[in-house]
Amino acid sequence: MKNFGFGCMRLPMIQGADGQEEVNNKEFCAMIDRFIEEGFTYFDTAHGYLGGKSETAIRECLAKRYPRESYILTDKLTGNFFEKEEDIRKVFEEQLEKTGVEYFDYYLMHALNAQFYKKFEECNAFEVVKQLKEEGKIRHIGMSFHDMPEVLDQILAEHPEIEVVQIQLNYVDYDNPAIESYGVYQVCEKYDKPVIVMEPVKGGSLVNLPKKAGELLDALKGGSYASYAIRYSASFKKVFMVLSGMSSLEQMEDNISYMKEFKPFTEEEHQAVEKIREVLKQEENIPCTACRYCVDGCPKQIPIPDLFGLYNARKNYLDNGTFGYARYTKDKGKASDCIRCGKCEQICPQHLKIRDYLKETAAIFETAE
Repeated sequence: MKNFGFGCMRLPMIQGADGQEEVNNKEFCAMIDRFIEEGFTYFDTAHGYLGGKSETAIRECLAKRYPRESYILTDKLTGNFFEKEEDIRKVFEEQLEKTGVEYFDYYLMHALNAQFYKKFEECNAFEVVKQLKEEGKIRHIGMSFHDMPEVLDQILAEHPEIEVVQIQLNYVDYDNPAIESYGVYQVCEKYDKPVIVMEPVKGGSLVNLPKKAGELLDALKGGSYASYAIRYSASFKKVFMVLSGMSSLEQMEDNISYMKEFKPFTEEEHQAVEKIREVLKQEENIPCTACRYCVDGCPKQIPIPDLFGLYNARKNYLDNGTFGYARYTKDKGKASDCIRCGKCEQICPQHLKIRDYLKETAAIFETAE
C-alpha cells in the first residue's frame, strides 16, 4: 500500500439545480480514476464532511464503479451525531448505506479531545465499535486526535484496541504550543501505533506562503510548495499514510507526481522548513485550516473560515476584501453577530480563540459599513 491517501473533505464542487453546492461527480470520478491508475487506494471521509455529501459522492464515484477489494475506505464516528449508546449503531448503518459499502477498512473515533473522549466513554462508544469489528463490519479500529500529548497518552493507555492514530502533523505545527504535533507523534511512537497524517499543508496555508517563506523553498529548485509539505509529513518513521484534501484534478496530478515514487526529506530541505517556521511565526495570520467544523453548530450561521480567509488576505496581500465580506455575509451572520457562546472553540482542531478573532474581523471589515 502506498503512503498517500485521498482526503474527501474538500472535493470539487459545483452549483446544483436548486442553487445549493453539490459535489462535482464528473471531476471527482476523473480524480479517482487517476488516483487508482497510479496505484493509490486509500480514501478518507466522515459523516459530516460537506454536509454529508462526501459519503454519497464516494458511493456514486467509487463504490459503484470499483470492486470493494480494490480500495481502502476510512470513515469516522463523530460525537455530534450521537447522544447515547443506542444512537451509535444507527449512525454506523447510515454511513454504510450512504457510502454504499458493506464494511469499512478503518473506522476512527473522530476528533477526540479531552471533552469528546469523556462523551465517547459515557456512551460506551469503544465497546460498540469493538462489537462492529467482531461482526466483520470494521477491519481496523482507530482514532483521529486533536488535543495535547498527555490526553492521547491517557486514551491509548486505556484503549489498547486502538490500532492507528490520525494526527495533525506538518512543519509549522511541529513545535506549535497550541497543537504540539511532534509531542503527539512521540506518544504514538511510545505505544507503537501507526500514524495517519491529516492537514499536512495546514488547510492550504503551506501552499499560499508569504513571499519571504516561499523564496526559501524556491531556492531548493524542487517541486511545488505542497510537495515539500506532504513529503515532510510522510518522512516520519511511524507515518504510514498522509492525506491530502484535493479539490481539483490539477492538485491531484501535482500530488501524484512526487508521491508515486516517494523520496524522504533531505537534510537541506529540513533546514529550509526550519527557517520557514521562524518566518511564519512573525506573521499575524489566523491559523485557520478551513475544516469548517465550527460552522454547523454556530447559532448565528457565521461563515467563520471564509471571514478568517478574508482577514488573512487583507493582512498578507493588502487585499481590501470588502466585496468578499459582503458576499459571504449576505444571507448569513456577520462577525459582529457572534454571541460568544463558545461552541466553535469547543470543536476547533486548532484550538483557536475564535471569538476574539471574530471581534478583530468585525473591527476591520464592518467599521466602514
